[in-house]
Amino acid sequence: MAPTLQDRTKSPEEPAGSQTVGENNDWKQGNQSDTSCDRILLQDDPWKPCQRSRATVKGWLLKLRTCLGTVCGIEWYGYAALGISMAILSFLVDLSVTKLLRAHHWLYLKLEGNSLLQFFCWTLYPACLCAVASSFTDNICPFSTGLYSRGLGSGIPEVRTMLAGIEMPHYLSLTNLFTKLLALTCTLAAGSTVFLGKVERAAGEMLVVAAAVGVASCFGAPISGEGGSTGVLFSVEVMCSHFALRHYCPCFFSAACGASMFRLLSVWSGEEETPQALFKTNFPSSLPFYPLEIILFALLGLLCGAVSCCYLFCHRRILRFTKTNAFLLQMLATEKALYSGVVALFLASLTFPPSAGQYMASKLTMKQLLASLLDSRQWSSQSHNASVQLGPDALLEWSSSGSPLLSLAVFLLMKMWMMVLAWTLPLPTGYFMPVFVYGAALGRLLGEAVAYVSSTGLTSSQLQASINPGGYALAGAAAFSGAVTHTLSPALLALELTGQFSHALPILLATLLANAVARSGHRPSFYDALSIGKKLPHLPSLVKASPRLPFTPIGQVLGPKSVQLQKVAGPVEVQHAVNTSTDQQIPVVDSHESRIVLGFVLRSELLMFLRHCTTDGVTQTLEKHLDEVCCIYPTAVLLSPHNTVQEAHSILNLVGVQSLCVADRGRLVGIITWPEMKRILEDLAKEI
Repeated sequence: MAPTLQDRTKSPEEPAGSQTVGENNDWKQGNQSDTSCDRILLQDDPWKPCQRSRATVKGWLLKLRTCLGTVCGIEWYGYAALGISMAILSFLVDLSVTKLLRAHHWLYLKLEGNSLLQFFCWTLYPACLCAVASSFTDNICPFSTGLYSRGLGSGIPEVRTMLAGIEMPHYLSLTNLFTKLLALTCTLAAGSTVFLGKVERAAGEMLVVAAAVGVASCFGAPISGEGGSTGVLFSVEVMCSHFALRHYCPCFFSAACGASMFRLLSVWSGEEETPQALFKTNFPSSLPFYPLEIILFALLGLLCGAVSCCYLFCHRRILRFTKTNAFLLQMLATEKALYSGVVALFLASLTFPPSAGQYMASKLTMKQLLASLLDSRQWSSQSHNASVQLGPDALLEWSSSGSPLLSLAVFLLMKMWMMVLAWTLPLPTGYFMPVFVYGAALGRLLGEAVAYVSSTGLTSSQLQASINPGGYALAGAAAFSGAVTHTLSPALLALELTGQFSHALPILLATLLANAVARSGHRPSFYDALSIGKKLPHLPSLVKASPRLPFTPIGQVLGPKSVQLQKVAGPVEVQHAVNTSTDQQIPVVDSHESRIVLGFVLRSELLMFLRHCTTDGVTQTLEKHLDEVCCIYPTAVLLSPHNTVQEAHSILNLVGVQSLCVADRGRLVGIITWPEMKRILEDLAKEI
């Protein structure tokens, strides 16, 4: 045992009695330390039952881990488990929603003959489900309603904020996950009356992989069955401002596992005979479209871009209204369930089939709507041909008003503002699928109009027969959803969902033109508007809302003076720095007068320094300096007060450090950490 500082400084002329007393004290202290040591050992290694069995199982698990590690890294098994578990959750949600929708449809048919009871069944069922979902989420997991907003909605804005480096406590907890799964099931079971969809969401690298797996497990869309998915591309476009190349392989592998598992579960449950496209179509392959139709697909892309601009404008207006109206603010803060029930009741009453619902095919579910819109048959010609038996399919719902074109037009006009209103509901839901279906209806209307014009004799009969309105619907779905989200991956998603690669060229052309129109004028995308409305500290969204804010000099928004240490700091100064700062890296300067930056010291080494300077709870009289014990690491990057907020944010992302020093001519001005960057972005978001 090394002698203490008191032993080394003890005078040799001390009397023998005092020496005996000291030895007795040392013996007592030794006994006390031995007793405390035994107590600590007993606390650290408590008695456990079946120790031999536990040791055997542990040994076999270690051998299994060694065997698995010889094939590939253990993390790859985690990626596979992530994809498979996400697919199972998505399948269970779909299965539960299907059962609830069938129950609603069965109850509605049983009440046939009594219009009043049918109206109550049609309206109260989704209203109660939405109220239960909102109340359940708000009471069980109140922080899931958002730290920065009073609404819930999509989780993509929060996920991409976390991918940008901002920490959001409790958002990825298991409580939040299962709460949102149950509430999402209730929301989707409300049917197409509320017109909301599903996009799953699931940290570091695993969070990036989970963001890609969500879309793949929901749609089951692996590229040609190989190791990839458009979910990866969608996550790159929507969620990541900086996507590392090392994440590609894990993302593709996990997404392929999730998509394959999702399709296999459909086969094992008896829904399908073999894994195939989610929306199987029968487009003609010999002549899918004429070369001149490329012009029509280009016009469709421009139309989708223009309609998306109108839709995004209405969406931003309604978000601003919900944040500024005092009555709505109070209601969304205290009566979320009541607000959700009232809005759902209003929307359901508008879609009641005997009334206005007959013009919107309101009896069809979201999946049935998309499947019917992708039908390759020409509705306009079949509805006027008495010899054609329509059969009990979805076309009967679209032609119940007398004209499918009229139903499509009413559907587009009504769903435009109904979607905007529904997305103010504080419910966990996805927004991609409703937009995808709306774009399909827009493309279908143009395709049916072209088919109708060709049937009037203005074109040849061969051209009339070759026009496929389902191809226009597929291109419209990809173009409109891509324009709303400012992404191109919906073009590939449309091809994977249907397996119709013959329309790859017109779909990609329409999506590109729609994106060009939607991105013009530096307009924010749908998810950017959500981030701005939720006041999330997401810098790319703030750039869209106010291009000048990110160019604010970092020196103007720095917080109070940060904790710093001089190189000759003693235990008292180090103890004060450890108590007042939670940063893992604390800057070191030459002296408090000069403030010349020398580097930084790790918090763990400061704690070791304090333990070295203290023995048995007594501070040594001969103090040592910081630079004599701790290692001072040089700073790789120094920021200037004239650097902008965007530059500081980009360096924090790319370099991967937790803090950056801000120095003016070598003199320390402040520290930029992720919590400090979060505070700066929140302050900037409040100015919008």
